[in-house]
Amino acid sequence: MSNRRKLIVALGASALLTPFGSFAQQQGKVWRIGYLNDGGPSDDSQRRRFDAFKAGMRELGYVEGKNLVIEQRSAENDLTRLPALAAKLVALKVDLIIIQGTPAAVAARNATRDIPILITTVSDPVGSGLAATLSHPGGNVTGLTNGVASELYTKRLDLLRQMLPDVDRVGFLYNPNNSGDPPALKQFESDCRKLQIKSIPAPVRKKEEIAQAFEMLKRNKAQALLVSTAGTNNAWRDSIIEAAARHRLPAAYGVTLMAESGGLISYSANSFELYKRAAAYADKIFKGANPRDLPIEQPIKFETTINLKTAKALGIKIPDVVMLRADKVIE
Repeated sequence: MSNRRKLIVALGASALLTPFGSFAQQQGKVWRIGYLNDGGPSDDSQRRRFDAFKAGMRELGYVEGKNLVIEQRSAENDLTRLPALAAKLVALKVDLIIIQGTPAAVAARNATRDIPILITTVSDPVGSGLAATLSHPGGNVTGLTNGVASELYTKRLDLLRQMLPDVDRVGFLYNPNNSGDPPALKQFESDCRKLQIKSIPAPVRKKEEIAQAFEMLKRNKAQALLVSTAGTNNAWRDSIIEAAARHRLPAAYGVTLMAESGGLISYSANSFELYKRAAAYADKIFKGANPRDLPIEQPIKFETTINLKTAKALGIKIPDVVMLRADKVIE
C-alpha cells in the first residue's frame, strides 16, 4: 500500500472514531440541573409541577441519580433571597437552570449570561428583559411562557364582568416585589379605565399583610377581585381564598389550583403541561442547541375552571355563556 493510501485510510479511520468517542463520552455524562423557584419545597403545587418536568426527562432517558443530578434552591417566598440562591447554582457549575416564576428568572439572568436558563411560567419574557423576542430570544434564556400577561388579565376581568355585569369597583391583589406584577397592575388599571370601573390596588408583600389588604378592599367597597399570578399568592392561596370567602368577594385567579382549592374561577395555561414540555428543551440544549436560537413557546391551550360550590356560597349564578367555555367544573 502506498504512503498516500495509508494516509487516507488513517484519516478515514480517525474521522469515524472521533464522533464515536465524543458520543460515548456524552452518553456517560451526568447532567446537572439547577432548579430555582420563589416558593418552598413544601409547596405541593410547585412540587407537582417539577415532578411533571422530571417525568418528561425520564421519558427522554434522563434518570435522576444515574445520568441526572438536580440541585433545588427555594426562596421560601422571600424574593430577596433569589439573587444569592441563583449565584450558588452558578457556582455549582450546573449545565442548565430551570426556573419557576419571573423573579427567579431575572435573578438567574443577572447571575449568568453563559449557563442556559429554561423558563416555564414567565408571562412576559420580552417585557421582563429576558429575551429580545419570543421567536429569537438572543441570549441564554429560552423555554415556555404561560401566556401574554396583559391579555390574560384582560380576559380574567372580562370573565368577572360577565358573571357580575353591574360590578364597578374591582380590587387587584398583587405583590409589588414580584417583577411581573407592577406591569400587570398597569394593565389592570388601563382595562378598568376603559370599562369605567374603579380599580383598587391591594399590595401584599408578606403573608401577614393579606388580612389588612382585604380590610382595605372592604373599606373601598370592592365588589370583585383579581388575584395576580405571583408565586407568593399561589403559596398563600389558602389564606387568600379563605379571606375572599369571609368577605364574600368574588375573585378570579390565574392559577387553576386556586379554583380547585375554593376560588371562584380561574383562567390560565396548564402549568403541568408546560413543565413537562420543558423537558424537550432541556434535551435539545444537552444535545448542543443554543438557547438564543430556540424560540420561546406560548401555551397551546388555556383552561377555564369554575367552582360552582363557591359560586353557590356567594349567591352567584354563572351565566350559560361562561359555563359553556369551562374546561373544568367543580361541584
